[in-house]
Amino acid sequence: MAGSRHIRRGVFHSARNRPCSASMVARFGAPSGFMSDQAQSHSSPTLTDRIESLALALGFDRVGRAAASSGPDTARFADWLHRGYAGEMEYLERRSAERLDPSVLMPGVRTILVVGLFYEPREGSPEPDNANSRPRGRVAAYAGGEDYHTVLIDRLRTLAEGLSALAGRRVAARCYVDTGPVQERVFAARAGIGWVGKNTLVIDPDLGSKMLLGVILTDLDLEPSVPLNDHCGTCRACLDACPSEAFPEPYVLDATRCIAYTTIEKRGEIPLEQRSDQGDWVFGCDVCQDVCPWNRKRRVGDLPDPLVLRERLGPRPEWAAPALAELLALDEETWSERVRGTAVKRARYQGLIRNALVAAGNSRDPSLRSAVVRHARGSDSLLAEHARWALGQIEGAQGSSN
Repeated sequence: MAGSRHIRRGVFHSARNRPCSASMVARFGAPSGFMSDQAQSHSSPTLTDRIESLALALGFDRVGRAAASSGPDTARFADWLHRGYAGEMEYLERRSAERLDPSVLMPGVRTILVVGLFYEPREGSPEPDNANSRPRGRVAAYAGGEDYHTVLIDRLRTLAEGLSALAGRRVAARCYVDTGPVQERVFAARAGIGWVGKNTLVIDPDLGSKMLLGVILTDLDLEPSVPLNDHCGTCRACLDACPSEAFPEPYVLDATRCIAYTTIEKRGEIPLEQRSDQGDWVFGCDVCQDVCPWNRKRRVGDLPDPLVLRERLGPRPEWAAPALAELLALDEETWSERVRGTAVKRARYQGLIRNALVAAGNSRDPSLRSAVVRHARGSDSLLAEHARWALGQIEGAQGSSN
């Protein structure tokens, strides 16, 4: 069986945009006819190699296997919920039983396959014209291109369909890309994809943490990958750099203080005491990743991208560094057009405009005054309140400069 380091270094090259079908599965030596459980057991190392090769051919950068069992690592989720760190994400608690034990979600599950895809834009991605000429917002690096759910799920389903052909029997499988009650990061760590860092993200020792995860729950009995050791050491870069002090302790995130949570998941008003922490972020936040030493020398652009998955994730020009005035000018129809096909739609219209108003206030830029006033006089009471706050910040800055 291929070792974890071999898996991490290996990349299977396939033709650009080539559809992944049964013929592709056949290239990896799918056995003909039904294979008995005993035969499958004896050939499981070969089966594992074939699965790994198919995953890489489908465009994923990392692939590993984890035992689908509960344990201390999954149990920590219950304590996290009990401490109130999930905020308004009530859906996490509603299906907590499945998150704590994968067999509740899928009876008969034995192995969880975990795949990873790095998402940083390639070098040379176009920057907007006059990027520094007017105040702009920031969008998390994963969100400005095609919605990652769409990019990953089709390939993940193709991989799941290929399992039956490779194993020579019908394989029960369920696929999830950040959409189901599965603790992806826990199983990614078990599967040797990386270790869970102090910022609670999975860190790959070669290419850092800017990686999207997908999982397939299966009834295959595969040997688990070897987990990686934690290499965070005494480093506190992510903990100390967090603008909103969202880490009460290493390896624990208080989502209610996280900018990614407040700009994406939270509905309603952003607490006054948290608005200045948001800075110019309008969707998500990358600070704890940007300061991580493991992300400093990453060159994701050097990775092969034969199926242009990474290219599809690269930011569209309108989301590379969106002008705050343009965002504040959006109505619901133009917002819908602008966010179509991206993950940014998750914030909804009201949420994105609310975030842009907070960023406008933090910019203290008088050129945004008229755009903010429009919302202060509007019929949406939530946006009007945030607009009045932003005006106070802008006018206060002007008064102090006179």
